[in-house]
Amino acid sequence: MSRELWLLRHGKSDRDLAVDDFDRPLKKRGKHDLLCLAKWMSNNNLIPDYILSSPANRAFSTANIIHGEVANSLLIAIDKRLYQEGVERIKGVLAECPMQVKKLLLVGHNPELEHVLINFVGAGNLPDTNKLLPTSTLVRLKMPEDWFSLESGCASLISITYAKLLSE
Repeated sequence: MSRELWLLRHGKSDRDLAVDDFDRPLKKRGKHDLLCLAKWMSNNNLIPDYILSSPANRAFSTANIIHGEVANSLLIAIDKRLYQEGVERIKGVLAECPMQVKKLLLVGHNPELEHVLINFVGAGNLPDTNKLLPTSTLVRLKMPEDWFSLESGCASLISITYAKLLSE
């Protein structure tokens, strides 16, 4: 069985609150969209083997919502390198994932997730859209057989699911 990397951008957060970016919470709409996405994942038997999240409030809250609906037997691993650290740091985090992980859910932020997606798949293999990864978007990628071989162009796109479209 080949490996899959699932990139999930955090849910819609509240930018109007006077809090540090790291501490921004999810908005009601963000929670709603994520619940719709989690139910869709469950109905389609999309259950990760491993959940890896940015420690930022909105990302960790996103991971918790998915966890509660589809993977409550797993622990959520948190890595600070998933918050504003760039593609190479994210590749380093992925390289440290346990070898037995076949379906990895990574919860993070833009622009990093879009950069990872473009790096792994190539811009020419992605939809032509103004906003590739709006909030609460799940991307599934077919990956190499180990988490160490993550060169540019190493993955192929399986699907992009926009939670907003599921909840309408």
